[in-house]
Amino acid sequence: MSQSRKGSALESFTNVLVGLCVSFGVNAVVYPLFGWHINSAVNIELCAIYTVVSLVRSYALRRIFNGFGGKKA
Repeated sequence: MSQSRKGSALESFTNVLVGLCVSFGVNAVVYPLFGWHINSAVNIELCAIYTVVSLVRSYALRRIFNGFGGKKA
């Protein structure tokens, strides 16, 4: 049984939200290791950009793979 569009969106949103939190923490630790010192506002902006891209990517891939699984030969 394939997943509904609403289910795909909810799963993608949850996955990306968790990724956003992880990204914020990782950026705060990793950027200074490379000599890049950013404040929290910039970190949030960067994370927001990557979050939007990730949400679209995750949802699109989920729908594509559900399309493959739903077709019968």
